[in-house]
Amino acid sequence: MTTTTAPEKGPALSWGLRGHSPDDIPIVADGQPITPDWAWGGSTGRGIRVCVVDSGVERDHPLVGTVDGSYVVLKDEDGIRVEETETGDTCGHGTACAGIIRRTAPDCELYSVRVLGERFSGTGAVLLEGLRWAVEQRFDVINLSLSTTRAQFTDALRALSDEAFFGRSVIVASAHNTPVESFPWRYSSVISVGSHQEEDQELYLYNPKPPVEFFAPGQNVTVPWLGGNTIRTTGNSFATPYMAGLAARILAKYPRMTTFQLKSVLYQAASNVTVSNRGAE
Repeated sequence: MTTTTAPEKGPALSWGLRGHSPDDIPIVADGQPITPDWAWGGSTGRGIRVCVVDSGVERDHPLVGTVDGSYVVLKDEDGIRVEETETGDTCGHGTACAGIIRRTAPDCELYSVRVLGERFSGTGAVLLEGLRWAVEQRFDVINLSLSTTRAQFTDALRALSDEAFFGRSVIVASAHNTPVESFPWRYSSVISVGSHQEEDQELYLYNPKPPVEFFAPGQNVTVPWLGGNTIRTTGNSFATPYMAGLAARILAKYPRMTTFQLKSVLYQAASNVTVSNRGAE
């Protein structure tokens, strides 16, 4: 779960803001200024359904709280299917993501779809089925701190990401931590996230050189883990749920907002973006 710095030249496959500060990536945008207070101030995510597609979520973890529904993707000789489950988390990763979402949007509804097994094991087919199920349930926000490198799943993932986009299910997807091709974070229909190393746990930045769109806290952060514990860890995985939590807060405040509107709000409210209202001049 380490994060590498994007290369200065060539295609950027892995993103983390190491060795740079927010001052290194200033952006001037046109439009109406949007402040964090306008975007999500006073909102706690109440009424928004957030689904964590991951390794499961530990029930009753003090930093996670209530899990409103837990499901698992099963693959056997009968095929692949999703079933309700009483099991928790197989490796801690999903609990960490759920805890960050809960901290950011404390009153959202949290759901879990387990697609990873012990030792972070999983397949592209199971990931695709779990994501498809979450999109079909029309969750407001889907946190996907996972990706697949398998090329045979790219077309199906792209179509599913587009379906979510047009159906107003916001997929917030983690960039890979190593310089390899993976999906679906590279699709423009999702909100893609890398990590920064700043100490401010509420700071997020827009990346002036996508495909990764946002940097959020994810390096040397404290997260919930198995057994009611916490650990300190690093990875784009843990920046992603912060952005998912912000998305939940915005959608709770503006429930008719589309995914492309949400992206624009996040862009204009980012700490390194200064909006120039040129139309008022």
